[in-house]
Amino acid sequence: MKRIGILGDIGSGKSYIAKCFGFPVFNADLEVAKIYKHNRKIFQKLKKELPNYFNSFPVKKKEIIDAILSNKKNLKKIIKIVHYEVRKKMNDFLRKNKHKKFVVLDVPLLLENKINKKRDILIFVESKKSEILRRLKKRKNFNMKILNNFRKMQLSLVLKKKKSQFIIKNNFKKKSVKVKIKEVIKNLV
Repeated sequence: MKRIGILGDIGSGKSYIAKCFGFPVFNADLEVAKIYKHNRKIFQKLKKELPNYFNSFPVKKKEIIDAILSNKKNLKKIIKIVHYEVRKKMNDFLRKNKHKKFVVLDVPLLLENKINKKRDILIFVESKKSEILRRLKKRKNFNMKILNNFRKMQLSLVLKKKKSQFIIKNNFKKKSVKVKIKEVIKNLV
């Protein structure tokens, strides 16, 4: 099994690109949402660590946002609690798909959390900053301060791009993106 890691800026369309490959995809953001909704143990840990913010189960997005906005150290605390569970889910996904030719890892902090392996195929999704911001502003609960807190935790986009074997320019037009993905798959096979 070959692992494809998707890199890029927040809002660049990484999840969309990951799905377009047609291989099994591990989407870390989706797994985090499931954890907040279904995992009582994680809720208890969050409540213990940050009792002023987490009051009821399931965890609500507003509670997470309030915790992050009140103190930037809270983001690291939340990630530390949730990260272990996400990694377990990813390992289950990899075991389940070990006989597949390719899998795609859509994990926002892939390099930062040292989740990638040396032989992973890294693909950088490049989008115009103005287009990213326009799309992010459409999201429910969009908050520039939280966005900046997340960006501070990430490696520079220049470094991520440099480490990638392929670059896909995402202009948010399905046809041109799918053509580029076909080219990448052709080079991989």
